[in-house]
Amino acid sequence: MSLRQFASGVVLLVSLLCATRLAAQASPQWLQPVPPFRIAGNLYYVGSADLASYLIATPQGLILINSSLESSVPLIRKSVEQLGFHFGDIKILLISHAHNDHCAGSAQILKLTHAKYEVMAPDVPVVESGGKDDFQYGGETAMRYPPTHVDRILHDGDTVRLGGSVLTAHLTPGHTKGTTTWTMDEKENGRLLHVVIVGSPNVNTGYKLVGNKAYPQIASDFQRGFAVLKSLSCDIFLGAHGAYFGLTAKYARFQSGDRNAFIDPAGYKAYVADREQAFQTEFERQQAAKR
Repeated sequence: MSLRQFASGVVLLVSLLCATRLAAQASPQWLQPVPPFRIAGNLYYVGSADLASYLIATPQGLILINSSLESSVPLIRKSVEQLGFHFGDIKILLISHAHNDHCAGSAQILKLTHAKYEVMAPDVPVVESGGKDDFQYGGETAMRYPPTHVDRILHDGDTVRLGGSVLTAHLTPGHTKGTTTWTMDEKENGRLLHVVIVGSPNVNTGYKLVGNKAYPQIASDFQRGFAVLKSLSCDIFLGAHGAYFGLTAKYARFQSGDRNAFIDPAGYKAYVADREQAFQTEFERQQAAKR
């Protein structure tokens, strides 16, 4: 066997291992369709059973949050059009964070719509490198996606405005360096409702919270993120994955006529507390292992 053949074999093996890991991480619900529906006011759900995408409809066009996987784009487009909107009217594309299950479809959507891509500053290098600059998954080709130019770099507290709708970007880092939690207000039946779309507070398998040379401040960033999440007023609890906020159960209630199914301030607080405890437990475990 030549050196070139050996090297090719190694590359193939690594690629297969990465693909296997990605398949293991993926859930069948990631591409399972869910009928699109209006959550409240001008806010709609256009994602799958677990990869959450949201549409905000305004008189001046549409805002889309999360492009999901490349293979998710037809599903998102169909959902937008089923609601009676034109996919090409998407003017602004936002994301929860720079992992492929939330932003791999961005390049395709931008090509189809010519929307402006707005991303939190610490995630911009990751998005524009197609995942190569990710602190955890940068070396895994199966986690890559098309590199995508960012039109506007966002910072903590920045607002995104279109046609009277206003979203606020909250930096809640740790899961990625630029994980973003979005908030907005919507009116429903004369009531003003505070909407929170959680970016992600999760410590993924393999994350080093202690002695992480690629992301030295990861633990303090997670702590900062939890402080922000606990400070937010929440009526409607949503997130980057349907599993975060119990989409399946709440949608079933919604379909049965419960128009308040997604109003869940207690569920929001319980979720944040649970994720903070999970982080703290893992952080303490890793600290003890270093002693």
